[in-house]
Amino acid sequence: MTLMIKNLFLFALFLGMLGCEREHPKEYTPLYSDKPLLSPKKVYIFGVHPLHNPKHLFEIYQPMVEYINARIKGSQLRLEASRDYASYDKKLFSSYFDFSLPNPYQTVIATTKGYKIFGKMADDENFRGIILVRKDSNIEKVTDLRGKTVSYPAPTALAATMMPQWYMYHHGLDINHDIINSYVGSQESSIMNLFLGKSSASSTWPPPWLAFIKKRPEIAAQVEVKWITPSLPNNGLVAREDINQTLVDEVGRIIFGMDKNTEGQKILATMELSRFVEANDTTYDPVRVFIKQFEEKIRPIRVGTEND
Repeated sequence: MTLMIKNLFLFALFLGMLGCEREHPKEYTPLYSDKPLLSPKKVYIFGVHPLHNPKHLFEIYQPMVEYINARIKGSQLRLEASRDYASYDKKLFSSYFDFSLPNPYQTVIATTKGYKIFGKMADDENFRGIILVRKDSNIEKVTDLRGKTVSYPAPTALAATMMPQWYMYHHGLDINHDIINSYVGSQESSIMNLFLGKSSASSTWPPPWLAFIKKRPEIAAQVEVKWITPSLPNNGLVAREDINQTLVDEVGRIIFGMDKNTEGQKILATMELSRFVEANDTTYDPVRVFIKQFEEKIRPIRVGTEND
């Protein structure tokens, strides 16, 4: 009797094992290959200073990042926008970005914060400030702005803020006492403040203004470029000093060749730019001279960067 019970128990156990096999017919089996597994690509952060609001900046610069990523091996760039100049400055001056496209002032400061210059935007003739007024404003000369508000993107925007302030200073205005300076965060905001009557003049620079004309022609038609400043070297390309030089050279080669093919030309056209070119530290010596003169005559601009 005991033997019969034992046999029945073993038979039931066997049936149970069959049932389990039907529920899980195939166990996990590792796959083997004679080819080595590919390791994930290393990601490098590419920051662009706030030429536009973050959404519009991604629309313009993400295609360039994708263009680069399609051509480099073992690495990828990831575009990062910043909500305003203060946010971008904090990240750049703390060496957060691996690669970046700063304005010339930020480029010069970046060389003291662990970055090296390897390129720049071409078309230096476009790197100049422009001062806008409404067509119905009756403002004819710079001194007509006395007692009025002027809007700018940010205190550290070189072409769109510092160069217009320098221009107004040389045309009879005490920037710190004769006008109200309103720093509104972006190029588009500076223009919209003028249109909405929050400021009597607005400063920006040609690429954002040309982009604004295309995007909001009905508003742009009510505004005119009243004054134009002289130019300086255009926005720079920098890489953190600890980034492998071979990678920097490869990224540079790809960017500097964008104007040589149709795909790259289309991307550059959205930036209102003909090409990128090689550059180095001495390229920005004229900017260093301008900054020194600006700080002596107008105002300090390095506040908040020394300890970042």
